[in-house]
Amino acid sequence: MPLSAAAPREPIHTRSIDCRGYRREDGLWDIEGHLTDTKTYAFNNQFRGELPPGAPVHDMWLRITVDDRLVIHAIEAVTEASPYPVCPAITPNFQRLAGLRIYPGFQKQVRELLGGTQGCTHLVDLLGPLATTAYQTVFPYRAKEYEERLAREGRPPERPTRKPKLVDSCHAFAGDGEVVRRYWPDFYTGK
Repeated sequence: MPLSAAAPREPIHTRSIDCRGYRREDGLWDIEGHLTDTKTYAFNNQFRGELPPGAPVHDMWLRITVDDRLVIHAIEAVTEASPYPVCPAITPNFQRLAGLRIYPGFQKQVRELLGGTQGCTHLVDLLGPLATTAYQTVFPYRAKEYEERLAREGRPPERPTRKPKLVDSCHAFAGDGEVVRRYWPDFYTGK
């Protein structure tokens, strides 16, 4: 169900974030994110001059290349548009992320490496949705491949011996909820 009807209003600002995951021929995964900020009105920028409505205030890209465990093998950061000419100069610092694993605590590590003057607020913010996109790209695809292989071999899926990490990670995966009862009955805690 969508949001309720809004009060009469005028659009002013749009931030768009588009994240996409790709499987590469070499077995790695590319996860790309694109962030843009636009205004519905013209305004003057001291460094860029008059920006017409719809011109990007920010236009930034990130691509991370990860393996099946979500270890970052490569990263590319690009700032195509920003309010200040110095902004693109920080993109090489994003190389510091190479070798990190997208795992609980990833965002904390990112802030330690690229927080404050060591990074770009917008590109650092983009890493959150990019990390989620990496999970959504790699793990369901690998699970699908695993299930297809088992089906070809005529074997039933193996039941986990340890509590899956998803259990109790959000409302839908509550240990006493229907989803866990259905998918992981050995770890169901309801009545």
